[in-house]
Amino acid sequence: MEDRFQNPPLLCGLDPRTLLLAATGAAVCFSLVHDMGMACACLVLALILVVVRKPPLIPLLKRLAIANFFILFLWATVPLTMPGESLAGLGPCSISREGVALALSVTVKCNAILLCVLVLTADLDLPLIGYALEQLRVPVKLVFLFLFTCRYIHVIGDEWQKLQTSARLRGFLPRTSLHTYRTVGNMLGLTVINSIDRSKRIYEAMLLRGFKESFHTVTELKATRIDFVFSFFFFFILVTLLAGDIYLRFHNAG
Repeated sequence: MEDRFQNPPLLCGLDPRTLLLAATGAAVCFSLVHDMGMACACLVLALILVVVRKPPLIPLLKRLAIANFFILFLWATVPLTMPGESLAGLGPCSISREGVALALSVTVKCNAILLCVLVLTADLDLPLIGYALEQLRVPVKLVFLFLFTCRYIHVIGDEWQKLQTSARLRGFLPRTSLHTYRTVGNMLGLTVINSIDRSKRIYEAMLLRGFKESFHTVTELKATRIDFVFSFFFFFILVTLLAGDIYLRFHNAG
């Protein structure tokens, strides 16, 4: 796919398990950081990964824009509703310093986490991710739930689009009325029922093909020395960031 990330030689050939563990560790570490300076350091680490992996900027910016669109709602509510020292007045409400700091912290950490996850895992195909998760001893049911959700989410979307098209052909125009609410509710119910029926047919087809709740792939995963070196330095940096954050928290509290 044209928007898929291209691996540079420096990180080419890393085991998918290494990449998944690194992305998970980064997400956990960044979410636990409280100090704003350490959060910015996490964002710098994510940007370094972007520079090293050299992803196409347009697809990356599109994905970041989608996430930041929802973060805008935090900026519209948290500074106005969180109690604390007032920075400015906005009508009957006031913008608190603590609210701005919290919204800024969430923005920085969210973008850092998203950048790390996209850069580290966007080159992995879904079957390869599923096999790597199974090799990491993730419960098989969760692995298959993840794979089938990613695989068939667009099928549910197609069912919804068909129902919308059918409703429009029958002259349905959405309004703020009881008829509209009833119609949309029926459409959602039909989408769920059709999705359940399709899932049963898919499951029966898999059983007929010998499905035994195990994941098979022709790809053999094998960690190399590069994986161990990358994991050591990457997790060392993550531990250093957490240790620095803990130190600053106790230092500021004292």
